[in-house]
Amino acid sequence: MIRQKLDRSAVETALSGLDGWELDRDGTAISKRFVFADFSAAFAFMTRTALAAEVLDHHPEWSNVYKTVDVTLTTHATGGLSRLDFELAGRMDGFARA
Repeated sequence: MIRQKLDRSAVETALSGLDGWELDRDGTAISKRFVFADFSAAFAFMTRTALAAEVLDHHPEWSNVYKTVDVTLTTHATGGLSRLDFELAGRMDGFARA
């Protein structure tokens, strides 16, 4: 997938299709907090996400404390958001529901 920075309108449209993701103040990243039943569920989510990120060659910025995973997505190469960020966000939402 081509890494091309999305304009504000495209970002807002893509963001409207996601649940619970927030645009950061500077408009260059989206973020979300995922809370799971326990550490094992959080780790399983991170494992699924890691495999998808490898396939997309697009990796999240994230942290994990027990059952909580905080995620920030941005495309550093473009200095903002690309379709890859929204593709990975959608996959992460699906993994969280699994």
